[in-house]
This record gives sequence, C-alpha cells and structure tokens, in this order.
Amino acid sequence: MIVETEAYLGDGDYASHARFGPTRRSRVLFGPPGLAYVYLIYGMHYLFNVVTESDGVAGAVLIRALEPLDGADLMAARRGRGDLLELTRGPARLCQALAIGLENNEADLTRGPLGIWRGESLPGSEVTATTRIGVAGSKEELYRYLVKRNPYVSG
Repeated sequence: MIVETEAYLGDGDYASHARFGPTRRSRVLFGPPGLAYVYLIYGMHYLFNVVTESDGVAGAVLIRALEPLDGADLMAARRGRGDLLELTRGPARLCQALAIGLENNEADLTRGPLGIWRGESLPGSEVTATTRIGVAGSKEELYRYLVKRNPYVSG
C-alpha cells in the first residue's frame, strides 16, 4: 500500500526535472499519464515516479514509501536485510525492494507487470499534506502526501 508520495510539476517547479521543458531525460514527464519515470540519483539510487498529467503537460508523483502487504520475504532478500520497517521506507529502498531500475523507465503502468492497483480507500482525515523532503526550492509548497501515523512513512 502506498503510504507516502510527493508531487512534481513542470514549469515553475524548481525541483522538477521537467522545469526546463522536455529533454532526453525528462520527456517521459510530459505524458501520457500512467507511465513510469525512473531515474538514477547520486549515481547509485533509483527513484520511481508515476506520470500523472495529460499528454503534453508535465507532472508526476514520486512514490516515497509503501507498506508491504505481500512479498516481504522477497523484498528482504533484495534489500539484504529483514527489518520489515526498513524495506520500503524511502524511495531508494522501495526501488531496491521492488527491483525497480532504469529498465522500468517509460513502462506503461496500466498494462503491467509493474503497475499500481486500486486498494482500500482511506478517509481524507487519515492523510495529510506537508512540504517535500530534501528539496531546496519550493519549500513552502505542500506537495508531500502521507498516511498519518503509518510507521512505513519515511523521513
């Protein structure tokens, strides 16, 4: 279950890879929605985003953390550790646990095998918005969404 995300827009969003328009790296962010945007950060960690806006409009949501409801043993083997709370808390750990890498960039999440499926809805009172983590620009924007009191939320 996804328990933490961060939104990234295009033009005007200092922290977005799409802020300079479509480039070789960022063109996937301009749609269509439902595609994966996976990139390498610091030369060692993958981060997984979902393109969200209509074709031609930049926007994506970074999947920051999830609560493992199934497959924890496989995730632990991929991460090389068994602490359930540390398997998918944070976007780089999540990608390692799910074996998401650059080969998943531009994958169609509506057709699988990598995808996102609708689960149980939470009441709005269980979700809160905060500022993004580790973002120098756009500090005042409430673009991070998380499930309140969920132990799998990062940072």
